Amino acid sequence: MSTSQGCGGGCNCTCGGGDTKAATPVATINGIALHPPGQRPEESELRERAWGELLRQEAVRQGLLPRHRDLDAPELSAGDQQVLAEMLEREVPTQHPSEEECRRYYDGRKTHYVHGRQVRARHILFAVTNGVDVHKLAVRAEEALLQLTRKDCPPERFAELARELSNCPSAAEGGELGWLGPEDCVDELCNEFFHQTDPLHGIGLRPRLVHSRYGFHIVEVMGRKQGRQLPFEEARERIAVQLAQQSRAKALHQYIQLLAGQSRVEGITLVAADSPLVQ
Repeated sequence: MSTSQGCGGGCNCTCGGGDTKAATPVATINGIALHPPGQRPEESELRERAWGELLRQEAVRQGLLPRHRDLDAPELSAGDQQVLAEMLEREVPTQHPSEEECRRYYDGRKTHYVHGRQVRARHILFAVTNGVDVHKLAVRAEEALLQLTRKDCPPERFAELARELSNCPSAAEGGELGWLGPEDCVDELCNEFFHQTDPLHGIGLRPRLVHSRYGFHIVEVMGRKQGRQLPFEEARERIAVQLAQQSRAKALHQYIQLLAGQSRVEGITLVAADSPLVQ
């Protein structure tokens, strides 16, 4: 007599404790599978596969690549990648900004074009990690900051708290980060150190926590080197490259979304994906 506890649904049934791989949804583009059953990759990798498959299928439609007879997405060879890159160059040509556009961009972001500026800083990092109670962590960081802002707080207290509380390797040095340029900082700290116009953002302890992708920072600026403001003529080429890259990324995103809208996409959401790039 059979001891199976299944529902009688055949070999694909998993309710009786059988193979659960079949229960994992397979992501497909127009019926072409992006991964084997039960082997779904991380979402970021899956999105990259989806972008590549959308482009491959468009290249097939245009007669640029041969048809694929399998129901599994093929690996793209170096030659395939080159074909896709050339197709994108035709379909989404790079737009070069005008002199006026570059000038307007420069005028709105002059603090981004200063050569040789640096800050000497130290910080205490309260890192946000998996499973941490973010609210409690923020309260703890605020309490430490409040302690440091008191008038009777001794100067050495910052280094003591850094060694005691900071989740950064700089804790061993009392939170000291040394001299930093904009290229040495994550975007959030770069903005805090170099792109603020408020007079409170000169030298000294920041009166509020700085939030970054890593967590909460108590930050003190101990010294500054102002650097030299680059005139527009020196910054223009760099700005033109930045604007062209931004424009192309936006156009590529719109193009790939158009392809997705014309296709049957199952098992994956592509709307919120980052702008696709072909290597």
